[in-house]
Formats: sequence, C-alpha cells, structure tokens
Amino acid sequence: MIHVIATIELHPGKRAEFLDAFHALMPAVHAEDGCLEYGPTVDAVTSIGAQIPHRENTVTIVEKWRDLKALEAHLVAPHMGPYREKVKPIVVGTKLQILDPA
Repeated sequence: MIHVIATIELHPGKRAEFLDAFHALMPAVHAEDGCLEYGPTVDAVTSIGAQIPHRENTVTIVEKWRDLKALEAHLVAPHMGPYREKVKPIVVGTKLQILDPA
C-alpha cells in the first residue's frame, strides 16, 4: 500500500472554490483501479500545542493506493488533466509526500 499526503496551497479566499472542484472529481478517482482512499481535509482548530499553525488557505489531500503502479496511473488518468486546468488559477503550489507503511 502507498500513502500520499498532498498539501495544496491556495490563493487567499479560494478554498471553497477548490473544494467544490475537488468534490466533483472524487467519484471518478474513487472508481480508479487501486484507489483505497482519496479525500480532502482542512486544518482543525484545536488547543493542542504540538499542532502546526492553522492554515486558512491550505487543503491537505489524504490518499491511499494499492501500490505505486496505481498511484502512477492516477496521475495520468484522463479526468486529472481537466481538473488540474480548472484549479490551476487558484493554486499557489502543491507538495506531495509519498509514504510506505513501516
């Protein structure tokens, strides 16, 4: 299994627009062979001291894939290109963390 943490930094005030586009994409991704989990999260407001500072303009995507081959296929799936073009104007940057279970 492969875990992916994708951190998406957005232009200020664009989180709701990004989430609308992402939620529209989710059914197609969930139907992909090897997709085990794929969903957006936002920073929770807590009083836990070790938590990083709240990021209002960030969405973190939590993903699980059967294997690296499934993840690689996802990255070039036909629905991903149009999605990327749609959100490109509101995304500042993306960072991926690809992890193996220990």
